[in-house]
Amino acid sequence: MSHAVAFSSISTVRFATCGPRKKKDKAGPKEKPKSVGFGGERKEASWKCAQNCGACCKLDKGPSFATPEEIFQDPSDVQLYRSMIGPEGWCIHFEQTTRTCSIYPDRPYFCRVEPDIFQALYGIDEKRFNKEACSFCRDTIKAIYGSHSKELDNFNCTIRNTSSS
Repeated sequence: MSHAVAFSSISTVRFATCGPRKKKDKAGPKEKPKSVGFGGERKEASWKCAQNCGACCKLDKGPSFATPEEIFQDPSDVQLYRSMIGPEGWCIHFEQTTRTCSIYPDRPYFCRVEPDIFQALYGIDEKRFNKEACSFCRDTIKAIYGSHSKELDNFNCTIRNTSSS
């Protein structure tokens, strides 16, 4: 089975209030937009982890997501991943009250959202990394918290603010 199962191409963005945006300098040279949206220029979103989310720490996500056996080539990675799943499907290292990882600096490579890891695990090249990582996060957040959740709003604000910096 293809590693692309872990990703879908849903790219629906909900528009939430993200606080003040930086104003663009009208005096400087204009950048060519990466894409054009309704009524204006829009830069491609850059992936960034949104704090107080943890949707990716729900390791047993259900049948709509790829299994560890579909993702990993190395059986020891499958074994490690499975050993991290707690009784309710959450990672045993995820602190649900604070929504933080207790082993964050030492977390396994597959818990890291980085271009080289997406290339190795999913065959996603660096050029497509931001788009695919953002799409994956949105899909995971929707599956875990719902499509009208504050976590999804927070993620969309986080990547929007990162992209407009």
